[in-house]
Amino acid sequence: MSKLNIKIILYIMGLLLVFNGGFMILASTASFLYDDGVGIQMAIASLTTMFVGTLVMFSTKNHRKEVKQREGYIIVTFGWIFMALSGTLPYVFTDSISNFSNAFFETMSGYTTTGATILNDIEVIPKSVLIWRSLTHWIGGMGIIVLAVAILPLLGIGGMQLFAAEAPGPSADKLKPRITDTAKRLWLIYVGYTISEAILLRVAGMTTFDAINHALSTLSTGGFSTKNASIAYWNDSPLIQYIIIVFMFLAGTNFVLSYFSFKGRFRRVFSDEEFKWYAFAIIGFTAIAATIIYFNADVTLSSIEHPEVLGKAESAVRHSLFQVLAIITTTGFVTADYTMWTPFLTILFFGMFFLGGSAGSTAGGVKIVRHLILIKNGIIEFKRTLHPNAVLPIRYRNKSIKTEIVYTVLGFFILYMLSWVIGSVVLASIGLDFETAIGGAAATLGNVGPAFGNLGPTDNFSALPAAGKWWCSFLMLIGRLELFTVLILLTPFFWRNR
Repeated sequence: MSKLNIKIILYIMGLLLVFNGGFMILASTASFLYDDGVGIQMAIASLTTMFVGTLVMFSTKNHRKEVKQREGYIIVTFGWIFMALSGTLPYVFTDSISNFSNAFFETMSGYTTTGATILNDIEVIPKSVLIWRSLTHWIGGMGIIVLAVAILPLLGIGGMQLFAAEAPGPSADKLKPRITDTAKRLWLIYVGYTISEAILLRVAGMTTFDAINHALSTLSTGGFSTKNASIAYWNDSPLIQYIIIVFMFLAGTNFVLSYFSFKGRFRRVFSDEEFKWYAFAIIGFTAIAATIIYFNADVTLSSIEHPEVLGKAESAVRHSLFQVLAIITTTGFVTADYTMWTPFLTILFFGMFFLGGSAGSTAGGVKIVRHLILIKNGIIEFKRTLHPNAVLPIRYRNKSIKTEIVYTVLGFFILYMLSWVIGSVVLASIGLDFETAIGGAAATLGNVGPAFGNLGPTDNFSALPAAGKWWCSFLMLIGRLELFTVLILLTPFFWRNR
């Protein structure tokens, strides 16, 4: 194993800090526009981040322009950590979140698009800080690493190793032969969707400020809102909720399929196996939830305001669809306290914590494609029991899947469930009750956001002790970076030079 290229690692760390500081400038500009009184502090946070990044880049400019697999894992993991550390500065400098543990938790929740928050009163936070909060979602949604990959060739650095380490899902579909072309096209779609949703939300009745923030949060499948009640604040505006529903669905779909749609290749979209099951799962779970809400006398929609706007049936379907999408896509917005929708639905929604959206989307979780491969492998194992000598390959998208990929998916699922169990045990050991511990671990590991128990949709993570916030931040990081990317750095053999 070759020696680590430390200089290129530090150089890209500096580059990411410069990017981060650049986005902070956008937030500080908003501070002066809205005159929220923290423009100077936001500007200082931005300049500090950019200065440190530039200094690191300048001191390591004479580097070997080569990124191998080991460097890729280190850059992705530590890139996210340094981004989160620098991302706390707007909170700390403006005194919006003075406690560093709280600030780091909020920032890591933003970059990992988890949407769990420690803020008890969001609406008193300066508007520029809320914009920065939403921007952390948006940056993390497609991945700051993919953004860096798009410009690395300009610096003479290849980026395939970075994309492979960061890409959400078991494989990274490439639209074009060059990875930079892929990154640019994905970002173009991402930006286009964000602008479109912001315009539609503004037309539907949101203020410009709220529309921009919620568009940033939706396309990243993040879930940060500008209102304490989240999307329930607009329960008297079904149109706003339907717009968010559409874009949550798009954000949880493989962005490569969006590219094919814009190219007019709709057959490629509708024949995609993962997309079909993603859509079926949403329709099926929505039908179950809506039926129970409508017919169950114990569910009076008391947590859903104004059900009379378009009738009880429409209200039940809309809120069910919204919450199913919010959980499956790991967006985490809420229009109602779904933990009050009968014990059966509580268990059903908890199970959805482990689904996730499509591979190649901004959603977190296990991902639909992995579940498909696991189910197909289980069926094949039954067949092998009856026909031990038969050659029975697992097929996905009409192609045989290599055994190595199946083993990787099995390994990921086992490691994911083990991480959830360990995460729950740790949270229980610091004093959380059973429901809160297992819900908190599942929500942060899956980047969902709201959990159950004392961390449910009507509560937040502010009551967690500092140790719990740091542990949940770790769960958010490994969940967002697909476990292996982070956990491999904890193995001794990774660091051996041979």
